[in-house]
Amino acid sequence: MLANILRRLLMVVPTFLGITLITFVMIRLLPGDPVTVLLGETGVSPEQAAQFRETLGLDQPLAVQYLLYLDRIAAGDLGKSITTSQPVLKEFLMLFPATLEVGIIALTLAIILGIPAGVLAAIWRGSAFDMTLMTSSLIGYSIPIFWWGLLLIILFSVTLGWTPVSGRISALYWVQPVTGFMLIDTLLSNEKGAFVSALRHLILPAAVLATAPLALIARMTRSAMIEVLQEDYVQTAQSKGLSSLRVVGLHAFRNALIPIVTVIGLQVSVLLTGAIMTETIFSWPGVGKWLVDAVFRRDYPVVQGGVLLLSCVVIVANLVTDILYVVINPRLRHV
Repeated sequence: MLANILRRLLMVVPTFLGITLITFVMIRLLPGDPVTVLLGETGVSPEQAAQFRETLGLDQPLAVQYLLYLDRIAAGDLGKSITTSQPVLKEFLMLFPATLEVGIIALTLAIILGIPAGVLAAIWRGSAFDMTLMTSSLIGYSIPIFWWGLLLIILFSVTLGWTPVSGRISALYWVQPVTGFMLIDTLLSNEKGAFVSALRHLILPAAVLATAPLALIARMTRSAMIEVLQEDYVQTAQSKGLSSLRVVGLHAFRNALIPIVTVIGLQVSVLLTGAIMTETIFSWPGVGKWLVDAVFRRDYPVVQGGVLLLSCVVIVANLVTDILYVVINPRLRHV
């Protein structure tokens, strides 16, 4: 187990280098640069624009810019936002709790609903419930987030008026940020009704973000359970007269957990990428919307630093998933 973790950690270095190079190149393939975006409509002379570009280091060859970027990263400096002049790390840490909050709620919904649905579909294989679940999960996994989000806004926000359209909390409330998680901070505050407002704002973004992971977890749970239920030891347990709950819950489900945990671990990256679209649709003030705005502003340090930090989150999540394998199946400790 330890050797496997060490091998994964050693792979982090080339992974980071690849991420930095791809992000560095891709953002610069877009037309324009920060100077053009910031000063293009202000009537600044070409000489002033060239001086500003020199100040930002954009007059250097791309290879030199990349090496200087790597040197700053090695020193623990992700740079400052060209637009706000704030450190990238500081802005990320301020906004990441909002992304993490909606991501945790979405993943929790996907797990709570997806795993039981998949187990029941496997037990009742070929039934109307199974067919309905498979059809619904296929639609849920295939539907575009931006289209699904707009549909829910039209239905629940515009037509029915049940949920707000955007933001994290109503402008009627002011909550002192303590943890960065709005649900927790509203509970800690003395603002009456603030928690309900924060919860109503969270429902639609979390539901939209949970749709694809929910569909995938349900399908994977069903497939894993169907395979395990056909194993000899499960049939032996059934022949011994054990209850169906004990056979499914103790013998079958535990051995089906490995592929399910794998899928759940992979959903972290799906949630982070989906959060970019979700936060943009619902004007959710998180890292996803921050990155989208930075791309439009050609804010190179924000895009490069933000993508790198999100990659760290994904790598840590994958490492935790590997450790959970051993907890679920101790035989993997010697692999």
